[in-house]
Amino acid sequence: MPPPIDLHGCSLLAVFAHPDDESIACGGLLAWCAHLGVDVSLLCMTHGEHGQGARDVRRTRRRELDSATRTLGIRAVTLLDHEDGMLPWLPASTLLSAIEQEILARRPEVVITFDADGLYWHPDHIAVHERTTAAVARLGGAAPALYYVTIPPGSMRAVADHAAVAVRCRTTTPLAGDGGGEPPHSRDATRRRLASRILGVADPDAFGSAAPEPTLVVDTGEFAVRKLAALACHASQFTGSALAYVTERDAPRLLGIEHYRRAPTGIAGRTFLEDLGSCPAPADRPHDGGGASSAGG
Repeated sequence: MPPPIDLHGCSLLAVFAHPDDESIACGGLLAWCAHLGVDVSLLCMTHGEHGQGARDVRRTRRRELDSATRTLGIRAVTLLDHEDGMLPWLPASTLLSAIEQEILARRPEVVITFDADGLYWHPDHIAVHERTTAAVARLGGAAPALYYVTIPPGSMRAVADHAAVAVRCRTTTPLAGDGGGEPPHSRDATRRRLASRILGVADPDAFGSAAPEPTLVVDTGEFAVRKLAALACHASQFTGSALAYVTERDAPRLLGIEHYRRAPTGIAGRTFLEDLGSCPAPADRPHDGGGASSAGG
């Protein structure tokens, strides 16, 4: 059926670990839903204070998250103060209770969070996946529908390869913020190194590595441009990275496809997300059961 043009009255809660998770994981879908009238909200567990870049990382990343969520059309943001990188070691009840309280307060029809692979096997992401699943299961008949998001395998490698070509084609110019103090060959080496990274993650092949098969594939089309704009709002993680070489023209091709899997827990039945995507044909894709954990997030 054709996508609906009005979803006013529908609601969605995204649950993630760090600022920028919301944009890279499902920014296109969130922007599309907000455009159609869905009340979109976000629960973020940390300030991402161990991320790269700015001097005052906590304040910078909070400001960046505010800008990104406005770009995506997210109406409400709850940003918690748990330590970045320590979520798996918190008492399970700490995150579980926070997620359950947010669901009860927002009453979303749909919740989106990480799948078991944590996008690229990030321990914080996996902890949020586990606690969100437990919180939804504990709500029983009051539970929303739960969807897991993964990165399409190979998609971030395509972004990194695109950036590598762009770097080779550009003339030598100073990187933003380097003051031109490095010699040209050193600046070029720095540019090439940064352009192989995705939001601080050194290995683009880690994204989607052995990810579970999606049950819903969403082509976000023009809303991939807004996804790119939201990613750019996270400037401390974005500047100089492979994503910074993606143009608005490139965005639908490189960032437009998003993968989701309906969780076995949560309320059953069709939701408005099914009207925005398509169920993929079964595919035989090898699963090696693990992947590389990288810094970032």
